[in-house]
Amino acid sequence: MIVVTGATGNVGRPLVRALAEAGEHVTAVSRRVSALDVPAGVRHQQADLADPGSLPSAFDGAEALFLLTSGDFVSAEGKVSDVLDAARAGGIRRVVLLSSQGVATGSHPPALEDPVVQSDLEWTLLRPGGFHSNTFAWAEMVRSQRMIAAPFGDVALPTIDPTDIAEVAAAVLRDTTHIGKAYVLTGPAPISPRQQASAIADALGEPVQFVEQSRAEARAQMLRFMPEPVVENTLNILGTPRIGEQEVSPHVERILGRAPRTFAAWAVRNASAFK
Repeated sequence: MIVVTGATGNVGRPLVRALAEAGEHVTAVSRRVSALDVPAGVRHQQADLADPGSLPSAFDGAEALFLLTSGDFVSAEGKVSDVLDAARAGGIRRVVLLSSQGVATGSHPPALEDPVVQSDLEWTLLRPGGFHSNTFAWAEMVRSQRMIAAPFGDVALPTIDPTDIAEVAAAVLRDTTHIGKAYVLTGPAPISPRQQASAIADALGEPVQFVEQSRAEARAQMLRFMPEPVVENTLNILGTPRIGEQEVSPHVERILGRAPRTFAAWAVRNASAFK
């Protein structure tokens, strides 16, 4: 049995599907998961990582865990060590942690990874850069005004399709040769917010205006749904990325045997969200 936390999100949902299609027994865990959120035959369990008491029934009898912590987990001062204790008690021996490229480059502290790496569990770290799906934050603006407002319009980063992250996670969870390894995951090429806006316009077949925000304007907007330390680190990466954060990683292609998906392809696949 493989437990997938964050099972209703942009990574968790396709991961659950990929594992189920591969014939794995899966438990999909989220605070609000229901039978409508998972493929037929997949067990679902409502639980909150920030509440260790809710986890034993989700973890019992499993062998591996995909661990995805959210901003809400950080805001609630959740402890990864408590989650690992519950996992160990349930019989889990392997953990694949969704971390961040920023840990590899030094932009983010290793506090999320340290409890996993220092535990007695077998671990693999996935360190993606920015997600293509972060641009869903623009969807309402595009729908209502055919406009996108974002900071650092011409700073390009190799964002990644969350479905690629999910497929890498599925491969890693099913192959023990990845134990003890850390993988940076990126898309195939750097792309700027202005270029992303152009790709969304192409997917819609309509013009979309791009308006560059100041850092202060972006910060005020992001604080509505992200903790302040995460906002500051994110803005630093978006505005003044380190060299490593602008580089394309080979790991998606090495693990999946194909190039990662482009932002343009993601925009076409998700155009309905912006219409």
